[in-house]
Amino acid sequence: MGEIPAKTNMVSSVIINPPTGGDPIPSGQTFDIEVKVSNLEAGFFTNAAATYYSAPQALKNGKVIGHTHVTVQDLGNSLNPSRPLPPQTFAFFKGINDAGDGNGLLKATVTGGLPAGNYRVCTMTAARNHQPVLMPVAQRGTPDDCTKFKVGGNSNEENPAASDGDKGKAAASLAQSAVDAGPAATAPAAAASSSSAAKGNTGTGKGGNGDRGGRGRKGASSATSSAPATQSSTASKGGRGRQRPKRDLIL
Repeated sequence: MGEIPAKTNMVSSVIINPPTGGDPIPSGQTFDIEVKVSNLEAGFFTNAAATYYSAPQALKNGKVIGHTHVTVQDLGNSLNPSRPLPPQTFAFFKGINDAGDGNGLLKATVTGGLPAGNYRVCTMTAARNHQPVLMPVAQRGTPDDCTKFKVGGNSNEENPAASDGDKGKAAASLAQSAVDAGPAATAPAAAASSSSAAKGNTGTGKGGNGDRGGRGRKGASSATSSAPATQSSTASKGGRGRQRPKRDLIL
């Protein structure tokens, strides 16, 4: 599990843009998703294709070291659907791998915009190695936020970063290749990541697209859930470098 922050340093997020109840965003128009996050040392983002879930949560100045993601899903004909949305399907997804403005404001640009429709955007805050952030108590506010918004116009062209868009399919293929390669191929990368962390490096980067794609509507595997969890790591009590057992892909 790793290091757990104090109750006074629990992560909290709020989506600034798009606003709830705001004017519809024109279809096909580029826009920014903006989120403000407190008590997160943002900008720590490892290569998900090599280090997914490979190291425990860590703190810096008492705050979780990590990053956040934004995921946009199509709600269909209503802003208030009565059925849960399929988690493997999304209209846009991106891991935000930078530190933003240094005061908790982070953003992701939806290049090319979205088709006309009703949408939900949510954050997913994670530690450096992509696991959801762990908080010290159960009775608390959520570390993440969601809001709903409309896109108006006539465009029906999907965003390339959708689950079945070109970027989503490419990222899913890359992540699946890393899983298929197994621990022999990914262990050196994980060891390098652990070494960098020990030396105080931030471990930032674009994640080799491992945190950007996902499963298409017709069955491509999710990049964010398919990155391998088979890394060698230093044992917390002895530093003996024991290798983690191989864990199967869970969809």
